[in-house]
Amino acid sequence: MPQEQYTHHRSSMPSSEGPQVYKVGIYGWRKRCLYFFVLLLMILILVNLAMTIWILKVMNFTIDGMGNLRITDKGLKLEGDSEFLQPLYAKEIQSRPGNALYFKSARNVTVNILNDQTKVLTQLITGAEGTVFPKSIETPNVRADPFKELRLESPTRSLVMEAPKGVEINAEAGNMEATCRTELRLESKDGEIKLDAAKIKLPRLPHGSYTPTGTRQKVFEICVCANGRLFLSQAGTGSTCQINTSVCL
Repeated sequence: MPQEQYTHHRSSMPSSEGPQVYKVGIYGWRKRCLYFFVLLLMILILVNLAMTIWILKVMNFTIDGMGNLRITDKGLKLEGDSEFLQPLYAKEIQSRPGNALYFKSARNVTVNILNDQTKVLTQLITGAEGTVFPKSIETPNVRADPFKELRLESPTRSLVMEAPKGVEINAEAGNMEATCRTELRLESKDGEIKLDAAKIKLPRLPHGSYTPTGTRQKVFEICVCANGRLFLSQAGTGSTCQINTSVCL
């Protein structure tokens, strides 16, 4: 009991030292490091903001699009020259009304038309030598640039031109040539083949044999074999085609 009273009396006595003050915070080198990191973070934020503004200005970002690319109600509108480094997929590509649409490449330009299974149905390849169509093409008009030649060629396969109402080949200011390695066939199933010209030349027709007796004339007649082959026979007072029937063999 006396011990408890002594303890209570001691605790109730006022302290002569006064209240103790505890400092809360970061001081010394820790405070300097914190200020340094805060300053560094502010500098990085300002540099990042400046770079973002510079990129937006250089790339010409607007609410309508970026650079020459504009977003419209009908799709994307591209103005000026553009370069595509990856394949371009589009439903429709068209130029401004009244202006031409140009495709420029350092090598070939290839256009593939795919089906639902992503298989190539038709392919268009253009380069320095011309345009290559691995399969068929449908067009109302094929023409060359002014003062340049138009050549239709199939190096390894056949070349077929057909139309339900006719095919017209016209050269207004030049010649027209058709060259082949084996046979050139002109066939009309229900109509006729007409050669309408002031002069018709067949310089490489075979000549039938002629007799050295008599006066040799420079006039020939055209003879037709039973198989349709043509040859020249020296003209006489009568027809000489029957004399030179050996050409038809």
